[in-house]
Amino acid sequence: MKYCSKAIVFTALLGFSFPLNLAVQGQSQQAVPDAPAPQPAAPLSGVNGPITPGSGTPGVDAATGSSASGQTSTPLPAPQPPQQQPKPQTAPAPSGPDNAGAPAPEEGSAAFTKFVVNLTFVEVPVTVKDSKGNQVAGLTARDFKVFENNVRVPLNYFSVDPRPLSVAFVIDQSLPSDVMAKVNDSMGAIQGALTPYDEVAVFTYGNGPKEWTGFTGAQGNRLPAVLALAKSQGTDMQVPINSGPLYGCAIRQNGNCVDPNLQPGRSAGNNSFGNMPKELHTLNDAILSAAKELSTRPKERLRAIYVVSDGKEYGSKATLREVIRYLQTNKIAVYATAVGASAEWGVGYVSRLHLPFTMYDNILFKYTLATGGDLYSERGTNGIEASYAKVAEEARSKYTLGYISHESIYDSKLRSITVLVDRPNLDVISKRGYYPSAQDK
Repeated sequence: MKYCSKAIVFTALLGFSFPLNLAVQGQSQQAVPDAPAPQPAAPLSGVNGPITPGSGTPGVDAATGSSASGQTSTPLPAPQPPQQQPKPQTAPAPSGPDNAGAPAPEEGSAAFTKFVVNLTFVEVPVTVKDSKGNQVAGLTARDFKVFENNVRVPLNYFSVDPRPLSVAFVIDQSLPSDVMAKVNDSMGAIQGALTPYDEVAVFTYGNGPKEWTGFTGAQGNRLPAVLALAKSQGTDMQVPINSGPLYGCAIRQNGNCVDPNLQPGRSAGNNSFGNMPKELHTLNDAILSAAKELSTRPKERLRAIYVVSDGKEYGSKATLREVIRYLQTNKIAVYATAVGASAEWGVGYVSRLHLPFTMYDNILFKYTLATGGDLYSERGTNGIEASYAKVAEEARSKYTLGYISHESIYDSKLRSITVLVDRPNLDVISKRGYYPSAQDK
């Protein structure tokens, strides 16, 4: 008996499950009864109807929440989704201009060093003409040679695709009345030279610039309405009288002239001699105002200023050098149609000469040469209208060259540009240089 007890305890401790058949002295082996048979589960209590799908409760309507017996039961709470364990957060990458846009280093990877090299991309629109003044098409990138500061640079970009125009029209209202009438009659042809993708702003000047409208659609209804308002009568030349019995004030008040500009003496002269008022032609200020408006246009558009004037300049606050620098910095080309005395044969070339202490008679050619534009001289209305179409076609169908400058981006000096074509008897028109800007990086 003691041996059997020790065996049972040893078996329970070890966790074995084998039958134990031990003969016990003085006792007979008994039969092991069978396990009870499985019985069917008892029916659920309180179920009087079918199980409603979606309710989760037997016999309960999901819409009303009432059972078949008319009692209202409380719906079971919806099971909550298992909560996800938060992922371990990694330290963010250092921020700064040197790490802008750089991918974060992978976990476990070695540290890396990023080198930033700032480059200046220079875009040079070029027009090529033959000896007759017609544009030359069909040239490739191999036909061009570009030099910056007398050092040849390889081309990184070449395109002949036309681009939409952003044109600022600058109209001179200080022209003589007969010339001004021709300009007024030609304004209706401006819209016909442009496409629906172009945009136009209108400026005028006489004694100071005036903006009539900002950039608007070239084929919209606003442009012809603004051009009609921008028409002027011009100015008529009169015989100057600065001495003699006819000089003086016809109307006086308290012994003085009513108009102080005609009062003799002091800054206007003396009692016997008077200084006549000087003419004002603020061409520099007008081009600068148009350039400031153009500088806000997108880079993918060609920026151009179109001037209709005789080229006279006097009385502007901005100097010619300052305006040209602003144009070359913001990639703006100046085109012009010279009218009046500047368009006459022989007189137009003489008007480019400047005598000290006198008014500039024509400075339009300086703007066009420095910015890569073109200058036309027209005397009649038909010629002025034709020049609109020529300028629009020439500005749209340029060769666009691009290269990476080898100069430092941190200087603000003028960088000269020279473009050559490996074909004889061709005239290449491009800007003479540019000033680096942060927008070119």
